[in-house]
Amino acid sequence: MTEGAPDLLTAWEGLPFAYGRPPIAAAVRQQPEDFRVMEDLGVAPDGAGEHIWVHVRKTGWNTADVGQWLARALGRSPRDVTWAGLKDRHAVAEQWFGVHRPGGGGIPELPTPPEGIAILATQRHGRKLRTGMLQGNRFRLTLREVEGPLEELGGRLLRIAHRGVPNYFGGQRFGHGGGNLSGAWRLLDGMPVRNRQRRGLFLSAARAFMFNQVLAARVRPGLWDAVIAGDLMTFTSSASLFPAAELAPGDARVPAADVHPSGPLPGRGGWQPEADAGALEAETLAPWQAQQQALARLGVDAARRALRLPVRELAWDWPAHGVLRIGFWLPAGAFATAVLRECCTQRERALSNT
Repeated sequence: MTEGAPDLLTAWEGLPFAYGRPPIAAAVRQQPEDFRVMEDLGVAPDGAGEHIWVHVRKTGWNTADVGQWLARALGRSPRDVTWAGLKDRHAVAEQWFGVHRPGGGGIPELPTPPEGIAILATQRHGRKLRTGMLQGNRFRLTLREVEGPLEELGGRLLRIAHRGVPNYFGGQRFGHGGGNLSGAWRLLDGMPVRNRQRRGLFLSAARAFMFNQVLAARVRPGLWDAVIAGDLMTFTSSASLFPAAELAPGDARVPAADVHPSGPLPGRGGWQPEADAGALEAETLAPWQAQQQALARLGVDAARRALRLPVRELAWDWPAHGVLRIGFWLPAGAFATAVLRECCTQRERALSNT
């Protein structure tokens, strides 16, 4: 760990819980099938155009490697293959890929894919599939060897369905053992990082760490989903902002978890909260003023992120003794691990990043 850099305990593992420490313990991710994710783009290919959209189910593959295989299979450059978001290799994940192949006509037959890749559908479309071009993801998680006072679990899950959970960045954002976070501190201390992808991971880890600290400072007094003076509000389905002072008295969108207070992703410029919200953020982030200034010097634009994560379509069942299956939908950019940590204490096999 780089001297002065936060560790993974501070960044993720030791963060406070919205509903208290879970009384239930479970084994998670014992096999890829225990973590299923299905991408929800909110659109479907229209059947015509210069892009081929390919719907893939992958297991044991990261997203970029599937993209490389598709490029070879269709005789295209890897630059011609795009996707809306990265999906964990240690999961069963369904996602769309876009392949730029102008000329119209039919879709060339794909070769038999290697083990771990299944082609679910192929269709032409007029638009390029771009990063972030999705509404959310559906998850189905299987928890095994569930132990503890099970009678308390139902009430806890109902509270999560009604109120949501703190919108923490999950541990995978910080890298295995916090490696991305230590790299971020080296980068912000002036160490050059020439690899563009690695540089982006480091910058994202630094901003995620600071966001999590502000969110934790509001979780402790129970203010993570409450509106306080000076808050900047945002939406579940949009990054637009507006001051909390513009909320009408009794605005139903706040208790319905459609509108949320926001927290900082530090960088240059940006709209800053005022009054109590501004003072809380400034006090919380004061130890990392130098890192905030470095982010601005490196040209990273400030942004905001919802402090609350609504958990839609939450359902659960017990397919076998000691086995709990949980399903839910989350908006784009959210982490299923933020939901899972509020449900149970986890015993997880050490897995590498996406």
